[in-house]
Amino acid sequence: MKYNKLIRDKIPEIMEGKWVKFTSHIADNEEYWLKLKEKLQEEVTEVLEDDSVLIEELADTLEVIYAICDFKWISREDLEKLRKEKQEKRWGFKDRIILDETD
Repeated sequence: MKYNKLIRDKIPEIMEGKWVKFTSHIADNEEYWLKLKEKLQEEVTEVLEDDSVLIEELADTLEVIYAICDFKWISREDLEKLRKEKQEKRWGFKDRIILDETD
């Protein structure tokens, strides 16, 4: 079965322990960036599709976001600082406001 997708670092070790034959390679920067974006899309899709494992999929999504931050030299502190600044300026989504249309 072909996958061609980014996997967590420990997966090869787990597969070896289960005697699964596989091939893998280390991505260069260009491929890694592409695969991170694909993985983010995959995880967001899983969040949208299955509420029964929502917290697990949110954790997976956050892990991909952290990997993107590490790759792009964005500290988690800077990310959280910007998130808080945006929340202070525009607030969050707690009020459940839906914009219907504008003129």
